[in-house]
Amino acid sequence: MLKILTTTLVLLTSTFTFAQTTKVIVRAQAKDAKFIGTGIGGAYVIIRNELTGEILAKGLTSGNSGNTDLLMNQPYKRHNRLTDDQTARFEADLKLDAPTFVTVEAIAPVNRKSSAVKASTQLWLIPGKPIDGDGIILQIPGLMVDILEPQSHQVITQTTLKDNQVKIRINLVMMCGCVINKNGFWKSDNIEVKALVKKDGMKFGEIPLSFASQDNIFEGMLSVKDKGMYEIQIYAYDQVNKNTGIDRINFVIQ
Repeated sequence: MLKILTTTLVLLTSTFTFAQTTKVIVRAQAKDAKFIGTGIGGAYVIIRNELTGEILAKGLTSGNSGNTDLLMNQPYKRHNRLTDDQTARFEADLKLDAPTFVTVEAIAPVNRKSSAVKASTQLWLIPGKPIDGDGIILQIPGLMVDILEPQSHQVITQTTLKDNQVKIRINLVMMCGCVINKNGFWKSDNIEVKALVKKDGMKFGEIPLSFASQDNIFEGMLSVKDKGMYEIQIYAYDQVNKNTGIDRINFVIQ
């Protein structure tokens, strides 16, 4: 009888302590746009035990940015999938022996440190109960701004300038890498782009940049009559979806 009771106790104990595989899918989606995947360098995902701080899984999302028509044209209906098996994701198979409260965070786009944004959420994971399908979707707000001209710390000789004008030229894309232009889903006319200029540490002026009839490119001209140390901070502000982005460089006129 004692042997039977001991065996039963061991079986019951093992039922509650045996680790079970628990699938967790995490995706990062640019605000008002598509998913952040391989084409833009991915989002870096960390799943962390909130109580102990232990990292349970980490890695990059991979895959494509998703179905444009589904994401941008079709109205969302409850329980309908926004993704398929090719849509960018990070997938982890966690070994859990008890319900675990976790923090899930994504840093994206991870290859663009000046533009990367961290988003996070928390939830309970239950052993053996998958978080699959669309999984956990973290929204990444923002715009990626890259100053193309002038170059960082470029030294420009004043005599080489035409009419004392320096061209300011930037590349601007959504956080998923999606194109901004006149007639696409992400319209250039909705986005205010401006250069805030300092000379020798003092406010110098503000220069609006206009869409240059080339995907993602905005341009403007800065008048510089004097030599000095210049700083340009470019901001982009989408007046419809409220996404924002910044880039900054310094250059020299001599």
